[in-house]
Amino acid sequence: MPQDVNEACPLLPSIEKPVRAKDSRAIGQERGESFYRMCLQYAQTKWIKGLPAQALLQLNRAMFADLSGDEEYLQQYSVPYASVKWILVNRPDKRGQFLANPRRHWQHYATRMSGPRAKIRTWRSWACFAIASQVLPDSEFPKDMQQIKAEEIIIPDENKIEEMLGLIGLVGECEKWKKVIKS
Repeated sequence: MPQDVNEACPLLPSIEKPVRAKDSRAIGQERGESFYRMCLQYAQTKWIKGLPAQALLQLNRAMFADLSGDEEYLQQYSVPYASVKWILVNRPDKRGQFLANPRRHWQHYATRMSGPRAKIRTWRSWACFAIASQVLPDSEFPKDMQQIKAEEIIIPDENKIEEMLGLIGLVGECEKWKKVIKS
């Protein structure tokens, strides 16, 4: 694994030791609070190691956790919209760290979602797409226009995302996303 190259993200939990793939596998099929905690810590590990695209993937995984909203850890580290924005704003692309195209990534996630809790996962993906659209220049990080045209996709506006997060998200999730999108 690469040496530490980035300072820790202040919005993610600090880690005593790097999280590894085997730590993720050790959780098995459990997708509750311990999975959520591990994903956030794994995201921090990936960020510190200079792997921002992989850090964002771990934040995606965290958003797939099956949480009720009253978990103790979630009170300290809410759905990681602020962490997503922080990583995008502080993107190290000028230093050769691979970021990929987060906007396109979330567009594809939102339009191809399946499996458990697909509806909330879809709207969280659109919420992250909106954050990426706000932060990243379209010239460098464009939407997938080919997919939009071929599949006649209508990208939801912030009002629709807010409505859906308010309806199906965790208690307070919509307000936290709105705070991120407005800052």
